[in-house]
Amino acid sequence: MTRKYFGTDGVRGRVGEAPITPDFVLKLGQAAGRVLRRHIDAGRHVRVVIGKDTRVSGYMLEAALQAGFSSAGVDVVLCGPIPTPAIAYLTRAQRADAGVVISASHNPYHDNGIKFFSESGTKLPDEVELEIEAELDKGFSCVESRELGKAWRLEDASGRYIEFCKSTIDSNVNLKGLRILVDCANGAAYHVAPAVYHELGADVFTVGDTPDGFNINDGVGATHTESLSKKVFERGCDVGIALDGDADRLIMADASGHVYNGDELLYVMVKDRMQREKIKGVVGTLMTNYALEKRLGELGIEFVRAKVGDRYVLEQLKAREGWIFGGETSGHLLVLDCQTTGDGIVSSLQVLAAMRRQGKSLKELTADLKLLPQVLINKRIEKGFDWKSHKPMNDAVAKAEEQLKGRGRVLIRPSGTEPLLRVMVEADDKALAQTLAQSIADTLS
Repeated sequence: MTRKYFGTDGVRGRVGEAPITPDFVLKLGQAAGRVLRRHIDAGRHVRVVIGKDTRVSGYMLEAALQAGFSSAGVDVVLCGPIPTPAIAYLTRAQRADAGVVISASHNPYHDNGIKFFSESGTKLPDEVELEIEAELDKGFSCVESRELGKAWRLEDASGRYIEFCKSTIDSNVNLKGLRILVDCANGAAYHVAPAVYHELGADVFTVGDTPDGFNINDGVGATHTESLSKKVFERGCDVGIALDGDADRLIMADASGHVYNGDELLYVMVKDRMQREKIKGVVGTLMTNYALEKRLGELGIEFVRAKVGDRYVLEQLKAREGWIFGGETSGHLLVLDCQTTGDGIVSSLQVLAAMRRQGKSLKELTADLKLLPQVLINKRIEKGFDWKSHKPMNDAVAKAEEQLKGRGRVLIRPSGTEPLLRVMVEADDKALAQTLAQSIADTLS
């Protein structure tokens, strides 16, 4: 069944344009409420936890969502501005039936979105999202007044989440003496992340911690790390931590000029955990650097690639008993014995704990992982072009893969938003990667 509103991470779009309008969000809340009541049917009011990031549109959408749930007979617990993974945790901690986040993650302020969590703190299954879409088509109908849902605010939501984050590393690990620069992206973690590191003993310096409703992700955060290393150097810090607008993504940097992406940070966490227990396997995505796959193989760790999107990484992890580590190059990292979803703060604590346990810098911890150069060429194609059956391209790909055995890989994938085919080649030699990528792209001219 084709999705009408839900994407890989909830419903998202530009505010004021369908579907991110107050009338639609009200109907979405009601439809989700009706589906939840149908699934639970426990003779009590269903309860949902709602959080948001710092976008100005959050006020409007929160009110609409609350009204929608209330009209369906669902109670609402409002948490205010708080990271997306905090809602995953608070949904479990409050024994709520679902969690909802109003956020467009790393997008600019004029976008927003609605994403849902199940009672166990994981993204809703595809079939439930499709059920909500079907319910939307049935139109609006309000329950009787005596059945309406109530709403209240969880005043200490941030404090509860701060304590949860601190609990995810060993109590004998502290950050005393560590100087940390934290870039909060002017987003949902602005009042949470600095407190976590400070309470664990670190000296904390902040940027991107003055949200005004419009500056979320604006030149700051995990998607704008061009000057992160420079700021780390200028403040005399040991490490820099960059989160995105809803704090489910993590990028780090040191004063030497190196920015560490999700592949490198995932490697640090996995290798550190190997010292204490056996790691069965790790899940990456189609975009994960081949060097990580190869290095994990050398360490005897199985590696599996999922489709791009942290929900697909989670699906692959859950399909394999005892697998807990997964992630994306972009910084969505999963450590399932710590948190049920990608969590930038929790992931950063696993990396910082590795640094403290081993007495090494990030540079030293990643010294034996040399990421391969990547070359990406976008080729415009005709709508409906059957690229999978295009013989000249397939022949060029086969030839390139033969040359790259053990040295790299080829990835061909269509854009999800434009009539483009993305040709990506990784190799231990950038010139070779460029030559092979161009030879494949030229077959599409």
